[in-house]
Amino acid sequence: MGFTIGGSRGIREIRPGARRRGRTSECTAVAEFTSLWGWDAVPGARAAAGACSCGDRACTAPGAHPLDRAARIPAGATLDEVTLTWSEFPGAAVLLPVGDAFDVLEVSEPAGRRALVRLERMGLPLGPVTATPQGRAQFFVAPGAAAELPTLLYRMGWDDAELDLRGIGPGEYVTAPPSDRGGLGPVRWLRAPALDSATRPPQARLLLGALAYASHRHPAPGPRRATSS
Repeated sequence: MGFTIGGSRGIREIRPGARRRGRTSECTAVAEFTSLWGWDAVPGARAAAGACSCGDRACTAPGAHPLDRAARIPAGATLDEVTLTWSEFPGAAVLLPVGDAFDVLEVSEPAGRRALVRLERMGLPLGPVTATPQGRAQFFVAPGAAAELPTLLYRMGWDDAELDLRGIGPGEYVTAPPSDRGGLGPVRWLRAPALDSATRPPQARLLLGALAYASHRHPAPGPRRATSS
């Protein structure tokens, strides 16, 4: 089976293995993010042996930032439109801008896995969740969560706790699976996007109790205090 790409040029089905001149599996994956899930996407730098493909030898975030010359591909872009832009940056990592369609709550991967099991058992709404090669779990939530995080933690009584939990908000990016993150390996889905969860991610307050508890009990080495940036 394939998946459907919709846009101003109509609806078409993209089947695995399908090929057209100038189109690659990279373009098909990006078109899924833009057309199915309603996310913007940006071509990102790659890293190899510690060097960044941006060409700056002093780059402080090798393989983990957008390419300077790359335009943002807007939500709703069709496969043809994605191909037109992405063909200029073959092999680029797929970065998702945060703050418009979703914010992100990030905890250690062990804490994230425990929280995910608990949340699923409770039947609470969940959005997509990724795992990075740095051992972090990223929960997609409704926009505004990063800015509201300190207030939400205060209201829930977690403001004085040392939590390995942070919010990722406007002006930041997350790497989309299965793109490589900073030359360390691919990002993976712990919970893949679906039409309902991707287009309407849950409010952070519904997940925060379980995430705070899990991050407090199972922090990564050198826990950080919760922050909104």
